[in-house]
Amino acid sequence: MFKPLLAAGLMLASPAIADVTPFKTPSGNIECYIGTGPNSADLSCTIFQFSGTPNVPRPASCGSGWGHNYVILERGPVQMECRGPGRPNTAPGVDVAPYGVSATWGGISCLSETTGLRCQNADGHGFHLSRRVLQVW
Repeated sequence: MFKPLLAAGLMLASPAIADVTPFKTPSGNIECYIGTGPNSADLSCTIFQFSGTPNVPRPASCGSGWGHNYVILERGPVQMECRGPGRPNTAPGVDVAPYGVSATWGGISCLSETTGLRCQNADGHGFHLSRRVLQVW
């Protein structure tokens, strides 16, 4: 979904109804799936390697895998999942979100920067993910 953005330099239009599209940062360290439906969008992102600590405490029920997986809906707070990072999607054709490029799907917007990936929803909840920073607000 970022390819047209790179070529045209314009804001990205929403994908088709009931579409799920993967994209990753240029470093390949962050990978996301954006899902859109008739009434809402959701975004799930995984960071594979990091040295920072999430600003959200790990629940007692989470033994490992904390800090790798983030989910954001058009409304409401960011949800963090207690599971490991899995493996990067190596399938050909996964869009790369070039640094300095933003995209919006429904009420979710993301900006790819050299300092990480920043995403926010219509309620103002969001996250900033990078190797050194794992911030949720």
